[in-house]
Amino acid sequence: MSLRLPFTRAATAAWLMTACLQVPVALAQTPVITDQAISDAYIYLYSRLLVARQQQLDFKAGMQWNTLSHHQPGAVDWPNPNVDVAYSEAWVAVDENSCTLISVPEIRGRYYTVQFLNGWGETLANINERVFPKHPHGEFAACLQGSKVKLPANTQRVDLAARTARVLARVELGSDWSEAERLQHAFKMRPTGTPQLPEIAQTLMFPGQQLPGVEAFDSATLALQEPDLNPGMEPLQAKVRAIAAAIADPLERARIDKSIRSHTFADLAKAAPLIGHGRVNNGWGRPSTSGTYGSDYLTRTLVNHGGIWANTQQEVVYYRGGLDENGKPLESAQSYSMTFPADQLPASMVNYYWSITATDARHFRVLPNAQNRFAINSHSPLAYNKDGSLTLHFAPTKPQEVADGNWLPTSPGQNYRLVLRFYGAKGGATAGEYFPPVIKHS
Repeated sequence: MSLRLPFTRAATAAWLMTACLQVPVALAQTPVITDQAISDAYIYLYSRLLVARQQQLDFKAGMQWNTLSHHQPGAVDWPNPNVDVAYSEAWVAVDENSCTLISVPEIRGRYYTVQFLNGWGETLANINERVFPKHPHGEFAACLQGSKVKLPANTQRVDLAARTARVLARVELGSDWSEAERLQHAFKMRPTGTPQLPEIAQTLMFPGQQLPGVEAFDSATLALQEPDLNPGMEPLQAKVRAIAAAIADPLERARIDKSIRSHTFADLAKAAPLIGHGRVNNGWGRPSTSGTYGSDYLTRTLVNHGGIWANTQQEVVYYRGGLDENGKPLESAQSYSMTFPADQLPASMVNYYWSITATDARHFRVLPNAQNRFAINSHSPLAYNKDGSLTLHFAPTKPQEVADGNWLPTSPGQNYRLVLRFYGAKGGATAGEYFPPVIKHS
């Protein structure tokens, strides 16, 4: 007696072939996240994490919603601070029923602005005489775009495309610091009503400029709750969310971390000299944009990493110099100089003022020195050469026969870079054609 098999040989072969063909189809439903996708997602997310980290630090230090905090000159702790202004800071919360009122004193002959930025480091608005020439001072109201809030008479409304914003009020120190500080403290802020105060996003905290690894994606879902106002970011956000879900698998988490530390960090290092999509000339880099970035999330991330709270190029143009005439990194134990020709003096490039600071190449903090001097600027007691040119010196000790105002002290023991700022840039600096002179050994 023989048993009848349920399948003939032909049927069995056909079944096996079908099963084998189905395996790749099943695997294809869970595609491998590529190194490039990981790099794109990380670079996009990192700029948001930098701002969220600073917000947590600010509130831990005692900042309150809709309340200005005034800082003494130099008493700010973030990369590449502008040591030529008195800073006041705040976090603003607005909603459909409440605006935030800002009182701005009358300021003449001195640069000032009140800058608003969103949770990605994008500039939303500025208050100054350039933006509001018919209302340069007095009462302003920062309001949620589209809200209908009754405001006091003679109040200039400033619409914000976000419910929360970081505020930086800057007043040029000039040659009279006491007057700058008096003006700084004349800026006031208060809400019109009782706005709904948001929770502070408890995203990843990480030290200094140290890049996090895969743990950056542990905060991804929370970080992405902050709207990115730039169009076309949905594909990047989808990549971020896909990675955040994938790292629940320990093996995938380890693989993605390895990719970040090898591929992504290398991508960032490669993009750093150009500050994203900028240009380099004479050893100086100039970003293609700052303050507002559109689809250029790479530049946004590099700017946030190297100097958070950058303003728009209509307000200030930034240059970063880190290489000497031989393409070697600047060393703080060495002596360097740069000479501006008489027909290209920095003062001719600005409507307001210019400034050069030196910061260490790793943490981007100003270089400590016995003179407590951290910048050369328009108000320094500068000595010009006989032909009208201007030579500035950067060295640990003052070179002989060099005027004190032409010397920026450096402290031995580290690489550093120079940051040149043109406030109210004009001419070639505005068009992107101008670059500062070569930094030479002296």
